[in-house]
Amino acid sequence: MATPKQQQMLEQQQSPMQRVKNSGVMMMMSESPVNDEKEEEMAESALALFREKEEEIERKKMEVRDRVQAYMGRVEEATRRLADIREELDDLVDPMRKDVAILRKRIDTINREMKPLGQTCQKKEKEYKEALEAFNDKNKEKAQLVSKLMELVSESEKLRMKKLEELSKNIETLH
Repeated sequence: MATPKQQQMLEQQQSPMQRVKNSGVMMMMSESPVNDEKEEEMAESALALFREKEEEIERKKMEVRDRVQAYMGRVEEATRRLADIREELDDLVDPMRKDVAILRKRIDTINREMKPLGQTCQKKEKEYKEALEAFNDKNKEKAQLVSKLMELVSESEKLRMKKLEELSKNIETLH
C-alpha cells in the first residue's frame, strides 16, 4: 500500500471523479476512525477540487460564449454594412440602367419612325430631281423659244422696216 504522500500525489493526478471513486473504495477497505477522517477529508478535497474544476469550466464556457457573442456582433455589423454598400451600388447602377433602357427604347422608336421618312425622303428626292430636270428642260426650251421669238421679232422688225422704207420710197417717187 502507498504512503499518504504518494496517495495524495496520485489523487492530484487523477480526475475529480476518479478521486471520489477511489476514496469510496478506500473507505470500504479501511474501517478505522482515523482513516475515516482522512478519507472524509480526501472526499471533501476531491469534491472541492471537482467544484473548482466545474467552476473553471463554467468560467471558460462563459468566456467563449462572450467571445462568440462579440464575434457575432461584429459579423452582424459587417453584414449590415455590406447590405448598405450593396444597396448604394444598386442605387448607382439602377438609375443608369433605367435611363439607358429608356434612351434605347426612344432610339428604337425614332429608328422605326425614320425608316418610312427616309423612304419618303428618297422618293421625294427622286421626284425633286425629276421635277428639277423637267423644269430645267422646260427652261431650256423656253430660252430657245424666247431666242427664236427674238429672232422672229427682230426679223419681223427688219421686214417691216424694209417694207416701210420701200413704201416710203414709193411715196417719194409718187411725189
